[in-house]
Amino acid sequence: MRYAADPPVARLTVALDALVAIYHRPSGTTHLLASPAPELLEALSEGAADAGELLVRLSRRFELPDAAADAIEARMEELVTAGLAWRA
Repeated sequence: MRYAADPPVARLTVALDALVAIYHRPSGTTHLLASPAPELLEALSEGAADAGELLVRLSRRFELPDAAADAIEARMEELVTAGLAWRA
């Protein structure tokens, strides 16, 4: 399953300690997200990707286990449900 998201200019992001507030300009909705959701949206700024590709992109910045692809898939489905990403 491939995922995509609006470009970063469509979101206003503010760090709030352990959470990140994201105002999604197209929908007018504000979301409070915990890691790794904001990082996944940032990784999608490089273009649509599946969980394996997102794992590679995130691994450039973070040390992640190979099994993290399943967790990434689950977080991406949450972002789809929230309206911040979609299946491409």
